Amino acid sequence: MEKVKVGFLGVGGIATAHLKNVQNMEDAEIVAVCDISEENAKRQGATFQAAVYTDYQEMLDKEELDALFVSIPPFAHGDMEEQAVGKGIHIMVEKPIELDLEKAKKKAEIIRNSGVINASGYCLRYLDTVQKAKDYLKDKKIAMVRGHYITSFVETPWYRMEDKSGGQLVEQSTHILDTMRYLAGDIEKVSANMSLQVMEDIENIDIPDVTSVNVTFESGAVGHLDSSFIQHDHRMGVEILGRDFRMELNGTALSIIEKDKTITYQSKVDFYEEQDRNFIKAIKTNNQDLILASYEDGLKTLAVTLAAKRSNQEEEIVHMKEFV
Repeated sequence: MEKVKVGFLGVGGIATAHLKNVQNMEDAEIVAVCDISEENAKRQGATFQAAVYTDYQEMLDKEELDALFVSIPPFAHGDMEEQAVGKGIHIMVEKPIELDLEKAKKKAEIIRNSGVINASGYCLRYLDTVQKAKDYLKDKKIAMVRGHYITSFVETPWYRMEDKSGGQLVEQSTHILDTMRYLAGDIEKVSANMSLQVMEDIENIDIPDVTSVNVTFESGAVGHLDSSFIQHDHRMGVEILGRDFRMELNGTALSIIEKDKTITYQSKVDFYEEQDRNFIKAIKTNNQDLILASYEDGLKTLAVTLAAKRSNQEEEIVHMKEFV
């Protein structure tokens, strides 16, 4: 393989970052873009000198692609992934990978059996500071994990609709839940409370504006995640506590606090760029291990967010082994 031939399904929002990253890679080229908005597809096609499509099936049939970025709203996936991997195309699927757990599980099995390189869009794993945190924690016993994703409202029309986005936890603060899983291990039990408290005047809104999720990890550690979009600013982070130490990710910065010292690291990387470079390199070298967030990882994080929704609806603790 010379240059990796890359196609894009969805060219708005986060896809713009992926497009720029791939354009800047010597070992990859953008050959085709597809979007249901013909105007957007034509604009990005002209910008990146790529063939333009509004029908993904037509693009997959006509183009010889090595890799595909799927950057579309969670409700719109259909059978895109199955079609792509059936042609041997390596895929990077933005989060959340689906809204329906059973559909996602079937997709994961097909992707696994296809043998293609696969990734999900949990970009925070590619932060240098997250990697430092993971290395620091490898010989530590974790007692508690505290996460938060507090931000302002997203104006995108489908974001406010439960059947389109899944709500903030599934669509947005899933990044922090995934980081919690990545650093502290798989989750065993979930309970959650969610409510639409102060943003009910927004047209068509039916998602909660405040969410609190309690979890128990398989290690026995306990944790929680607070999520909301009722603020004017943006804050996100993860704090992990053990005996006589704590580790704080505040945005992209990392602080490690021990009894006699505190060390703070500032991130020096663009995590989207790192994610996309690893994906292309994994394809070039046929090495899935370069992918820090596989489709399967995306499935596991999706399952926890959907379990939290179930817990809120049923007012019960959800055991992940029974839920999945």
